[in-house]
Amino acid sequence: MNQRSIRVAGFALFLSVVVMFSHYHKGLAQTPKPVLVALNKNEASMSIIEPTTMKVMGKVPTGDGPHEVVLSPDGKTAYVANYGGTTPGNSLSIIDVVTAKEIRKIDLSPLVRPHGIQLIGGKLYFTAEASRAIARFDPATNKVDWFMGSGQNGTHMIAGTADQKRFYTANIGSNSITAFEFANIPPAPGSSKITHIPVGKQPEAIDLSPDGREVWTGLNAEGMVEIVDTAAYKSVAKIDIKGRPYRVRFTPDGKQVICTMIASKEILIMEAATRKEVRRIKLEGVPLGVAFSQDRRTAFFTVVQPDEVIKVDLVSGEVKGRVGVGNGPDGIALAGM
Repeated sequence: MNQRSIRVAGFALFLSVVVMFSHYHKGLAQTPKPVLVALNKNEASMSIIEPTTMKVMGKVPTGDGPHEVVLSPDGKTAYVANYGGTTPGNSLSIIDVVTAKEIRKIDLSPLVRPHGIQLIGGKLYFTAEASRAIARFDPATNKVDWFMGSGQNGTHMIAGTADQKRFYTANIGSNSITAFEFANIPPAPGSSKITHIPVGKQPEAIDLSPDGREVWTGLNAEGMVEIVDTAAYKSVAKIDIKGRPYRVRFTPDGKQVICTMIASKEILIMEAATRKEVRRIKLEGVPLGVAFSQDRRTAFFTVVQPDEVIKVDLVSGEVKGRVGVGNGPDGIALAGM
């Protein structure tokens, strides 16, 4: 083989290596990596955390008083509800998690005080507490394309079904759960129904069982959890858990319900079917928000006093990791784990 042939062969080998390397990295870029985000509502920021090592990878400014957050399934985009402080908030922050930058801030006017937030079917559903409404933002069109009034005071948190045809809100000021039901995904034409279900005093925390049969809500003023039968549109049980549950959340498999207990600094685990207490995990700080890994065993909690995010093994009750974040961590979301 002459010198020219050797050079040509060497260049061809080099090109094949480059192509293979490029394809390899393209595959890596398309593979979702686990990512955890936590909102620091007292300093208007979002911390980005690697959940395996529990290291803060970045921090991004948000709007004023960020309270709740969701992640896209691939973990690359975060949607933040900017609730506001003394001045009511009226915006959503859309954050590129990879570059740790806010890429858009969506003005929601005339909707005010966005809070509870869920990403379902690529659409972002949220409450507008001061506007007594629920609404939907479409990331594809970059617009709020639908909203509906609740007629209740303090429409704070929201829980919806995967088919986008049923939504439930906890209305703190009206002592009620509102059920929104649609024949077709709104705003498509079709019948709709709104039902106000009386519950105990100051319902805030809320979640819908994965099978859609029950709504569990926390009663701030009574230290109880109340259970609503969604088919019967009525309360069927009240459980004395001896303290305010800041959040009430079903595990992904629907078998257990987790309550973050403010006054006692505990994580309360309940069996959903029997409605019985399984265990309480005592913490050093005050637990607030919660996000679950898909295996149900691991959960991540925002904690104040001190301000941190902790990783908890729900089976053993052990705190497996912790990391300090910003001032007043609250809303939290996990993807890819």
